[in-house]
Amino acid sequence: MADQLKAKMILDKNYQIAKIDERIYGSFIEHLGRAVYGGIYEPDHPEADEQGFRRDVLELVKELQVPIVRYPGGNMVSAYNWEDGVGPKEDRPRRLELAWRTIETNEVGTNEFADWAKKAGAEVMMAVNLGTRGIDAARNLLEYTNHPGGTYWSDLRKSHGYDSPHNIKTWCLGNEMDGPWQVGHKTADEYGRLASETAKAMRLVDPSIELVACGSSNTKMPTFAEWEATILDHTYEQVDFVSLHQYYGNHENDPANYLAKNMDMDHFIKTVTSICDYIKAKHRSKKTINLSFDEWNVWYHSNDADKKIEPWTIAPPQLEDQYNFEDALLVGSMLITFLQHADRVKIACMAQLVNVIAPIMTENNGRSWKQTIFYPYMHTSVYGRGISLKPILSSPKYDSKEFTDVPYIDSAAVYNEEKEEVNLFMVNKHLEEAIQVSSDVRSFEGYQLVEHVVLENEDLKAVNTPDHEAVMPHQRGETTLENGILDIRLPKTSWNVIRLEKTSS
Repeated sequence: MADQLKAKMILDKNYQIAKIDERIYGSFIEHLGRAVYGGIYEPDHPEADEQGFRRDVLELVKELQVPIVRYPGGNMVSAYNWEDGVGPKEDRPRRLELAWRTIETNEVGTNEFADWAKKAGAEVMMAVNLGTRGIDAARNLLEYTNHPGGTYWSDLRKSHGYDSPHNIKTWCLGNEMDGPWQVGHKTADEYGRLASETAKAMRLVDPSIELVACGSSNTKMPTFAEWEATILDHTYEQVDFVSLHQYYGNHENDPANYLAKNMDMDHFIKTVTSICDYIKAKHRSKKTINLSFDEWNVWYHSNDADKKIEPWTIAPPQLEDQYNFEDALLVGSMLITFLQHADRVKIACMAQLVNVIAPIMTENNGRSWKQTIFYPYMHTSVYGRGISLKPILSSPKYDSKEFTDVPYIDSAAVYNEEKEEVNLFMVNKHLEEAIQVSSDVRSFEGYQLVEHVVLENEDLKAVNTPDHEAVMPHQRGETTLENGILDIRLPKTSWNVIRLEKTSS
């Protein structure tokens, strides 16, 4: 029998990466599939509140403690007229929604979504249409949502029953404008000029807002890197963030390679960071542009089903990936990657939140339930607030089809000095063996072990359904803390949360 795999780690409260911006635990709701209609909003559902929002879904969203939600798209926003979704519902037009080729009823719009976000305890991250529209529509929407009153658009909001402004602070300047699939697709120079001028106009309306410029749709785009450099050349002094989007899949059913794909995300973040800093140097600027990873997830299970959808229907089931256990492991590693880059990744939005490639699923007029990916998302959101620490980890490694020197262990740690707690997140990617980790935590004198939560399953393809939750965490993790040494057993292919708290004297 082979010796047990071992790893060593030093966790010190002085090895700090950055204070975590809680918005890295954000999400995304697009007018796509059943995300809105049948997801967050279903007025005929037994659990619907007075506005038609599903209370059962709201409770699950609150459990995730989602701090910010991007809205209304996504591809959808590039041909969206925001004016269609405000005012009396009986007067709102039905439109052809071009991105996903459905009918948009406009029952839910800006005001309703702002109400829903407030109920969910989340801020709104609003996107403006820079595909078919531009400066005028963007400044008008901002005036509608944020100006106190006494002007045409702010008074129109008041006439719609919203006396106080929504005060939306974070705004996306379009969506994936580098993509030929996008309505109103633009070259980098075309987009950069439009985004710059739109940003200037919006800041004149409300100087307090933060703005996100569109980065590449993914790293496989032929214009990737050059796109970022060009658009930042135009917008550097006008924007605060550049966006990153990336989805992963296991099309070849190669779990060892699949579980290594967060290394691609790590490389993506480092590359875009370096481009931002190059443009900073080029412009002799003192300002630092940070990253908004505002679309990320696993997405591949539903690809075949989506090809068979009848066009021009209302809220058909689209992009309804049924996530398995190995998906939850990769999602955990992706969240760890964000924490490892907390100095530059300040916003991240899991795409999406309900039904559409989502941690939460619903039945129309029926039940709601947690997908496998719900758990690592919940754990990091709830326990990952504070200072991101840099664990010094010596882990055994492996090679896969696409990656070399893949650490079997991914790790991140969060120190919350105010609460006097430190929480450690770890993934063991080994398909067959547990790994024993010896961690020096002597800098956390007086701390005790609270719990070791584990998400594991013998079947990498295990899924959760409304009838049976096959993948759910337990608290039987095997960890001890003696004389400042944390001895952790990471089961094979597992997501782990190890929590320490200072003892009261």
